[in-house]
Amino acid sequence: MRLSDEVRALVQRDGVVARRDRPELAGAMARLVRDGELVAVLPGVYATAATSGERAARLAALARWAPDAVLVGRTAAQVTFWPQLPGASVECALPWARDPQPGFTFSKRRVPPELLLERQGLRATCPDLTALDLSTELGGDAIDRLLLTRAGTLPGLHEALRLCPSRAGNVDRRAVLLDSRDEPWSAAERLCHRLLRGAGITGWKANLPVHLRGHHYFLDVGFPALRLVIEIDGRLHQTDPELFESDRWRQNDLVLEGWMVLRVTWRMLEDHPDVVVKLVEEAICSIRSPRWR
Repeated sequence: MRLSDEVRALVQRDGVVARRDRPELAGAMARLVRDGELVAVLPGVYATAATSGERAARLAALARWAPDAVLVGRTAAQVTFWPQLPGASVECALPWARDPQPGFTFSKRRVPPELLLERQGLRATCPDLTALDLSTELGGDAIDRLLLTRAGTLPGLHEALRLCPSRAGNVDRRAVLLDSRDEPWSAAERLCHRLLRGAGITGWKANLPVHLRGHHYFLDVGFPALRLVIEIDGRLHQTDPELFESDRWRQNDLVLEGWMVLRVTWRMLEDHPDVVVKLVEEAICSIRSPRWR
């Protein structure tokens, strides 16, 4: 087999080829780079011109170039609990500074080993730490996604914060964690929880599990003692017909089982918070009155 063909076979098998792994093929790699067939993803690590910009090639190249790297931020979220999160650059932490490279974002940081896991041949921050890190950029959205997918837990988030003391931004992370204490699964739920707490309304549980008419549901905000539920139509309800449809089936089952259902929207929560609070208070009073019984 010609040396250039051997290089092609390695790239086809592994996605990339590293000069330091196969120094005897360095000349063949250089020729293929000159011919435009291979492109450097990182210094000394090559992929085909067609795949060099893809995340898979960048991750494979990073594993060859800096095996001690740790995926962090958006990239760590993409390979663990949030694959749909936008972000083309590969974000990673290294124990020492590195020169910037196209398609990569480097930071100097040491991550406690208890907060690491293996993904795609590299280490990555665990979902709890990843969501906590992203909270400085995305607010509560990353924590909401973490809790919704059950990739992490509120105690796990607090433990990740404890294991990373004295980091810049920890004051803001701690504030977002405090705002997450009722475990919201969306920005709309988070806002609703904030309103209920601010109004001193108690007796409710977020994402209350119930089994009704052969179905298992999680109620957005449930008052189990009152059989009252607040269903929150967040921003996704406007664009997801299947979500809208399933919510109506759930509401029918709730009503038939004797639950009072209040529906509120993101806009109602944001633009008319006092009206929403009054609506909930009136529902509670109504259920407690002899007429409702």
